[in-house]
Amino acid sequence: MSVSTISPSNIGSINKAHAWRAPGVPPPLSLYVHFPWCARKCPYCDFNSHAQSESAADAAQLRLRYLQALRADLESALPLVWGRTVQSVFIGGGTPSLMTGEEVDRLLCDIRTLLPLRPGCEITLEANPGTMEAERFAAFRQAGVNRLSLGIQSFDDEMLARLGRIHDASQARRAAERAKEQFDNFNLDLMWALPGQSLVQAQEDLRVALEIAPPHLSLYQLTVEPNTVFAKFPPQLPDEDTAFLIQEALQRRAGNCGYRHYEVSAYARSGRECVHNMNYWTFGDYLGIGAGAHTKLTLAEGITRQERYSKPESYLGNAAEGRFVSRQYIVSVFDLPFEFMLNALRLSDGVPASLFVERTGLPPDAVSRARDLAERRGLLEADPTRICATSRGLRFLNDLQAMFLPEHAGEQRPAKIEPVAG
Repeated sequence: MSVSTISPSNIGSINKAHAWRAPGVPPPLSLYVHFPWCARKCPYCDFNSHAQSESAADAAQLRLRYLQALRADLESALPLVWGRTVQSVFIGGGTPSLMTGEEVDRLLCDIRTLLPLRPGCEITLEANPGTMEAERFAAFRQAGVNRLSLGIQSFDDEMLARLGRIHDASQARRAAERAKEQFDNFNLDLMWALPGQSLVQAQEDLRVALEIAPPHLSLYQLTVEPNTVFAKFPPQLPDEDTAFLIQEALQRRAGNCGYRHYEVSAYARSGRECVHNMNYWTFGDYLGIGAGAHTKLTLAEGITRQERYSKPESYLGNAAEGRFVSRQYIVSVFDLPFEFMLNALRLSDGVPASLFVERTGLPPDAVSRARDLAERRGLLEADPTRICATSRGLRFLNDLQAMFLPEHAGEQRPAKIEPVAG
């Protein structure tokens, strides 16, 4: 997606009159739990993930220490969320399915002991299609996980090899079928515009996924991120024209098969949208625990963000001393409009205009200038009751989001949009 240069004269205007006001009712609250280890780091991955110990005994001992630290982390955060009900839990990574069923059960028991979960709370666990992990799906279900997100990426052996994945196509199919047997609600992650991938190959990946009929699909375009192996040794990716043709074809095929394209990279059957990710995109609150986890909470003094210590050894070392948060700050009222739009504009149907006021504590006119300009450029729907990107706005999403950058940012480029796991 292209990024335009934004000057201070053409973006939203925040002044001293736009003081932050705490909402009468706090936003919905979600819990994110980060598991930082993988069997092997993928060359395209820029998430906080690290190869686990080759020794099974050492890995098990490390996971035990980590589970103890997670409980202590959650206990330390309780005063910030006291009395609030958790709408969803997402256990991401890394590869959380490297945990045993007993370990996941212990984690969820600790969470239930310390936090009130709403009835029917969506509890998602990310998993890889390796044989060992697939054998644990039933145990994960018994532990209380009710939604599995499976990182397939491709059903093509050649594509999987180019991505550095450790599973093959047959394992991917078997794992997806096993997920379908064990879970009423599950997601399949696929990537497109892979190294050397043709339109036909991308369509075949989707055909196999649709045959399995998951309630939810995540279709991500592969992008080369800084500080990855692919950044150091760039693969030959499809050109922009081919990537656009692939995107259009996949969107059309998924739509024809009953999947609503409700977010930039997310497709779902009716009623199967990811509750956890919808809370992110509608600027809800979330508590993040574990190495490198991020938190966003609406507190009396303002919308507060936290970051946990990132590297597993640093996180565990600080946890032993009762320290978990490496950085904490209150989001400036100047930055709130951009942070809100960075999320909400990803949704195909947008959000009610009133949600901006409810979730940011700012008045509507804080973004009126930017909204007017975006509407004139055909990037935003001319609907005073909703904030919703047009089809053109979704295509040039970075340009649209950048229009809500604070005036003091000058020619600052918009922050990178992190893909959210399905």
